[in-house]
Amino acid sequence: MGHVEIPESDISGPVGLAGAPRPRTAASRNRTAALEQLWRAPTAQRDDADRPRTAKTPGRRLPFLVLTDALGLGVPAWLVLSADDQPRPLIIGALMTLVWTGVRLARGRYTDRLPADSGGASGAVGDWLVLVGLLAVLCAAAGGSLDPATAVLALVPGLAVTVLASGLRGRPGSTRHGQASRRVLVVGAASGVDQAVTLLNSRTDHLYTVAAAVPVGPAQLSCDTPVPGRLAPEPADDDVSTVLGSAFAHDADLVLVVPGPQFGDERLRPLSWGLHDSGLALCVLSELSGVAASRVRPSDAAGLTLLHIAPPLRHGPQPWLKTVVDRCGAALGLLVLAPLLFVVALAVRFSSPGPVFHRQIRHGRHSRPFTMWKFRTMVADAETRKAQLTGANESEGPMFKMRRDPRVTRIGHALRRTSIDELPQLLNVLRGDMSLVGPRPPLPEEVSRYDERERRRLAVKPGLTGLWQVSGRSDLSWQETVSLDLWYVDNWSVVTDMGLLARTVRAVTDGRGAY
Repeated sequence: MGHVEIPESDISGPVGLAGAPRPRTAASRNRTAALEQLWRAPTAQRDDADRPRTAKTPGRRLPFLVLTDALGLGVPAWLVLSADDQPRPLIIGALMTLVWTGVRLARGRYTDRLPADSGGASGAVGDWLVLVGLLAVLCAAAGGSLDPATAVLALVPGLAVTVLASGLRGRPGSTRHGQASRRVLVVGAASGVDQAVTLLNSRTDHLYTVAAAVPVGPAQLSCDTPVPGRLAPEPADDDVSTVLGSAFAHDADLVLVVPGPQFGDERLRPLSWGLHDSGLALCVLSELSGVAASRVRPSDAAGLTLLHIAPPLRHGPQPWLKTVVDRCGAALGLLVLAPLLFVVALAVRFSSPGPVFHRQIRHGRHSRPFTMWKFRTMVADAETRKAQLTGANESEGPMFKMRRDPRVTRIGHALRRTSIDELPQLLNVLRGDMSLVGPRPPLPEEVSRYDERERRRLAVKPGLTGLWQVSGRSDLSWQETVSLDLWYVDNWSVVTDMGLLARTVRAVTDGRGAY
């Protein structure tokens, strides 16, 4: 769409004494029509039957979600509490239901924004762990006589119902991790489209499936994705029709715009009008990276859209609560797992010569060294033989790893695959050297080669598990591991930790990336 220059005299000409405007000439009428065309939102009318089959919006199923969670937990909880003659079972059951739906709401399970991620089974387990923790705090504060074992037992059916409902909701249509996937049409400059498509295709922990791309200008894409159309380098009248036609042709229900010099506000606004009028959702890629949505608060000033970024959690109640959860969780874990730890210790001791435990110096928060404990999974002289295997290192970073390390013992392979060799680190968590969730604890020689970006991993305590554990473990490249750890360092929360602990169970069961 070209730029139309309209003289000021043609817009606000002199007015007669009676208040009537001066008669307009043909040229004035033409220029006024051009002005109206400039501000008219281009749209494409389309029959409802021809619209793409978009995923059901969460707002339509919101009452069903809340009712399922409320009844699924509240009714069984009331029955269990009543059967065990607990005091005020109806009131306590109602309180459990209220806290449960509140936790689910706070973690975005009922949101009707783009797109709702109900979290699947792992999300439900994480929500349930948060519920148990909150109810424990409320029970301790109120000083009630409720039996803790009965209370936890009363909550188990609600978890089962939520997990089952999550699985049923994810069955129809295209799914990813049990959730309805969004088919995305990416629009923008070729370089930005390539980067966005590559990143989206490289990960599976999101709900977006790239259907096609519409680049701006003649530049070719390096990513392997369909290109049903192109936009001119400058804003044009057919921008909306090109994007709409491409979206409908590839059954996309979301248009992702990558802003740039050739796709600014003056081009985005008319496109948004046309997309929304035609029933398509619009998403704009932000230049922010590694920042969780919960830390971003939008506002506006002088017609500008501002994004306020909250600082990472370093002080306040959440770090204190994380410490309490770490110490209590580690103590409980050591107590419950004591028989398993004893059996594994005997197996390690009698399966190969050497000590039961492998003690190693690692660096913790602020690069403070500490002794980390693990079950020994290698031969006794593994450290001395490491220099001979340097050439076989499969990691491109400072970390050493081999898929078929000859130093690993027979029982060591089983312990590593199930991550049981890491369980003695609960002692480190109990002492305060580590946390249940955090970045991977590095070796001193790894830290000595860190750059400024990688050194930020040491801003929090290392963890027994973390994003690296649930995202592929040793299958990840060094840069992928660093990126995941840095995301956690800046965006962690107690709720995030609970979700990662729940996902760890699935990752350990799966066994991928453990060697």
